[in-house]
Amino acid sequence: MKILMVLTSHDQLGDTGKKTGFWLEEFAAPYYVFKDAGAEITLTSPKGGQPPIDPSSDDESSQTDDTRRFKADADAQKHLATTLKITDVEADGFDAIFYPGGHGPLWDLAEDTYSKRLIEAFAVTDRPVGAVCHAPAVFLHTIGVDGKPLTSGRRVTGFSNSEEAAAGLTDVVPFLVEDMLKSNGGQYEKGDDWASFVLRDGNLVTGQNPASSAEAAKQILALLG
Repeated sequence: MKILMVLTSHDQLGDTGKKTGFWLEEFAAPYYVFKDAGAEITLTSPKGGQPPIDPSSDDESSQTDDTRRFKADADAQKHLATTLKITDVEADGFDAIFYPGGHGPLWDLAEDTYSKRLIEAFAVTDRPVGAVCHAPAVFLHTIGVDGKPLTSGRRVTGFSNSEEAAAGLTDVVPFLVEDMLKSNGGQYEKGDDWASFVLRDGNLVTGQNPASSAEAAKQILALLG
C-alpha cells in the first residue's frame, strides 16, 4: 500500500507579515494512521525539502498525541524535511493521494498545475483522493472525467466560513473553502465548528478541520480495503 501525501510550500499569510504553512496535526495524524497500517508513505511539496509548519499549529495549545509523537520521532522529522519536489513525482504506483491542510495550500497548491494533474490522474483511475481542512482548496481547478469540476454534485466538506471567521482571516485568505466548493457545484456540508466531520463520496474523502484529520485518513484506508 503506497500513499502520496502532498504538502504546501507556501509560508506567507497574505500580506499580514505573519507566517503560515501546513497545520501540524493535519500532517501528523494521517501520517501515523497510514504508517501504523503498514503503508509506504511518500511526501512531496511544490518546492521539495522541508515544508513550512504553521507556527500556530506548533504551539503548546495545539498539541495532540500525534503531534507529540511526531516531535519525538526523528525518522519522521527527517522524512518531512526531505519531501520530493512535486514535479518529480508521478501518480503511477500509488494507491491513494492525501492533502493535509493549513492556510498555505490556498496560495500554492490551489493554483499548482502539476498538483491538479496528479489529482485528476487519481480520479480518472478511481483511486482515493483525500483532503482535510483548507486542503480541499486543491480542488479549485480540478476537473472530473465528466468535464465538470471534480467536486460537482458530490458531498464535500472543508474549513467552514464560520471557522474562518473565528480565526479572523476571512478578509486575508484568497478565497473561502466553503464558498469555492459550493461555487464548483459541490454539495457542501459541515458539522459543528472544530469538531471532527468527514464525508466520503465515492473515492473522494474530505475533512472539515484539524480534528477531522485522523478520521479522514481512516476513510482512505477503508477505501483501500
